[in-house]
Amino acid sequence: MLMTYLSIDIGGTYIKYALLDDKVNLSHHGKVRTPVNQNNAIVSEVKLIIMKFKDQFAVDGVGISTAGIVDHERGEIIYAGPTIQDYKGTNFKNMLADTNLPIHVENDVNSALLGERWKGAGRDSENFFCITLGTGIGGAYYHNGLVSGSHLQANSVGYLLYDSATGTTYEQRASTSALNKKILEQLGREWSTQEVFHQAKAGDETCLDIIHTWGREVAAGLAQIILLQDPEKIIIGGGVSQQGDFLIEIIRKHVEEFLPDSFIKTEIKVAELYNHAALYGAVYPFFKK
Repeated sequence: MLMTYLSIDIGGTYIKYALLDDKVNLSHHGKVRTPVNQNNAIVSEVKLIIMKFKDQFAVDGVGISTAGIVDHERGEIIYAGPTIQDYKGTNFKNMLADTNLPIHVENDVNSALLGERWKGAGRDSENFFCITLGTGIGGAYYHNGLVSGSHLQANSVGYLLYDSATGTTYEQRASTSALNKKILEQLGREWSTQEVFHQAKAGDETCLDIIHTWGREVAAGLAQIILLQDPEKIIIGGGVSQQGDFLIEIIRKHVEEFLPDSFIKTEIKVAELYNHAALYGAVYPFFKK
């Protein structure tokens, strides 16, 4: 009998969703704006998505990938940064119990890592790091299994490299939100990141400078990961990963600035599943069983 699972990925900007069957076919994609999280608005939106799919399909389980630090055994957000307000303490398993479906909840970057380990750039690798560049920055580490730390707080790389002069963290300087801010400041208009990359590839010096300045900020954090973990690979996810080799060449060049000569042996590559990695990873536990 064909099993079907609903995968939901909650980010600071959008909630994305899709169905994944036991042949690992992803279908029925959709997304909605992440609501301002007042009165558990995010859980309410997730429940609407679940019930819509339950009305149309025989859904066997729901995998939820979400921003924040997650206790996946309890299905609860145990820490959430400023990206989503009033999120800490949200218990999806309890609050969605009336859907009568098995619910699995995992941090979004852990989910992306599991997706890439299952069907993407981390296939068959036992030691790799995944970092997602989006509204914020998240990290996840796989070393013969998912490494989450004693308090589930390991790899929270967005908080690295706090700069007291500017009062900013790595995330505030190297996320795509930070890139969008640089674009507005230097171009005086709200160009999309895709357009700025397109212009940079065509030789526009201002756009190329914006990307290099931002890419150096990204590289500063990757260098710390290499020094601490020495992973076989670092996989970069998030929407910007679709810039492929052009992005990797810029980042790798700047990583070398932060490390001793000939020190970088870690392969840096983009996620093969791009923005769908977390959708795969969110439901992976159902397949693992």
